[in-house]
Amino acid sequence: MTIKEVVVALTDLLGPLLEPAITLGGVSTSWAELLGFATGALTVWLVVRQHIWNWPIGVANVVLLGLVFLAVGLYADAALQIVYVLLGLYGWWQWLYGGAGRTTLTVTRTGRAEWGWLVLAGAAVTALLTAALATWTNSAVPFWDALTTALSLMATYGQCRKRVESWWLWIAVDLVYIPLYAYKDLYLTSVLYVLFLALCVAGLLAWRRDSAARPAPAPDGDAAVTR
Repeated sequence: MTIKEVVVALTDLLGPLLEPAITLGGVSTSWAELLGFATGALTVWLVVRQHIWNWPIGVANVVLLGLVFLAVGLYADAALQIVYVLLGLYGWWQWLYGGAGRTTLTVTRTGRAEWGWLVLAGAAVTALLTAALATWTNSAVPFWDALTTALSLMATYGQCRKRVESWWLWIAVDLVYIPLYAYKDLYLTSVLYVLFLALCVAGLLAWRRDSAARPAPAPDGDAAVTR
């Protein structure tokens, strides 16, 4: 089955969610995008507060946004939502049992070795996805689609492990997504990512305070960094 056939099948199945919910300035916003806006904002707010319910609500959010991205041809972003579901389940478990002795996970900093393999993995994913999207899809923005996909995966991993620096990665992603979604006429989603950007800054400050108050060794043996 080709990518186009997958898109058609999913559109037929979930078609009602792609129906216009509101129209502003001649541009319509689907129910999927509108619900994605609401669940996305709630998810990030819950992450900032380190509330465990961010994970199930986040899974609902990525399913909705995946449908939106398929409809506008952002194929890497759409595929990324599938990975997000799996990472959401992993993060849910990690936050509950990922600490020492299967206790709840606490906020820590990213060690040098962890940064090293994350950057290498991100660069590799960006290069491979850019080539794949340029070759096998009609994506108009293959590099930016691939870059945001790679950065988002890196940030989600950090979020799953409660790494402070995951917020810096999310901030970088949002700065690319805001104009990218506006370019694709996803104006409500673009506005959502402006809100995400503000929440990411709040999350960064909150998690840094928590890390400084409860320093812990970095996972790869580096000393924890506190401020």
